[in-house]
Amino acid sequence: MAAHSGSKIVVYAALAGNFAIAITKFVAAMLTGSSAMLSEGVHSLVDTGNQALLLYGLKRSQLPPDRTHPFGYGRELYFWSFIVAVLLFSLGAGVSFYEGFTHILHPEPATDLMTAYVVLGVAAVFEGTSWFVALREFRRTKGNRDYLDAIHESKDPSVFTVLFEDSAALLGILVAFLGISGASFLSMPVLDGVASVGISVILAVAAILLARESKGLLMGEPAAPEMERLILQIARGDAAVEHANGVVTVHLGPRQVFVALSIDFRDDLTGHEVELCVERLERAITDKLPEVVSVFVKPQKQRNWAVSGVNASPSAQP
Repeated sequence: MAAHSGSKIVVYAALAGNFAIAITKFVAAMLTGSSAMLSEGVHSLVDTGNQALLLYGLKRSQLPPDRTHPFGYGRELYFWSFIVAVLLFSLGAGVSFYEGFTHILHPEPATDLMTAYVVLGVAAVFEGTSWFVALREFRRTKGNRDYLDAIHESKDPSVFTVLFEDSAALLGILVAFLGISGASFLSMPVLDGVASVGISVILAVAAILLARESKGLLMGEPAAPEMERLILQIARGDAAVEHANGVVTVHLGPRQVFVALSIDFRDDLTGHEVELCVERLERAITDKLPEVVSVFVKPQKQRNWAVSGVNASPSAQP
């Protein structure tokens, strides 16, 4: 729950900031007639809805197992993260592109530019604060990995989704500022529409990256190699184990891992002794790794594991 609280803080910060920004941008768009400002308002409104969906996904993912979902609801968060990516692409990028294309065909000069600049400045402060909160939480969990590897290997999409959205929002604010300023100083109102199209491209790229990461999590990704090595180390340390053949893991949620172990037990063991060994392994693994929610142990000769076609990660091999 403590780890989830960090994710919730990030999402709540983004939700509050985007809701306030969306209202301000829509008011500014009505006052100025700026296409880029309207696109930014749509962007912030979509982001607000997305954060609400992430909070719903976080809540659903913590439901206990039941008859219809024996391993719990952890992957609900992955599902709603994918829906966020779809909405960001279809609504955010789609509406921004339509608005920008329409403004390019029928350009109209924006008015009351000072209002637009003030709103963009305030939005930059709100988005920057939310981005900093998300970055701080992400850096806390990424360790020594670089950012791209940490995003790809992360099992908690709520944090990197907000980070992606806020990064896209800050870029969008910059593009909107350049478009509005260029349209005014160069007397080319078409640049306002071009900026709106640019914002749609930024949103589309962010949505595709989010969809890619969410899809991998939804399909099922293994635990970190360090965890798999530790599981095998625990298995090898039991006197009843002749050989720990390998381990297969899959994330059922950000902090919910299913473990399947292939064990070659000593041939002189009785059935009861094998059962006791399995109980010891389950207890030792879950005590050491609380995120492991289920352990399945398959008695199997080493040679059979080698030809079964099931491969643990190379780093986890004994």
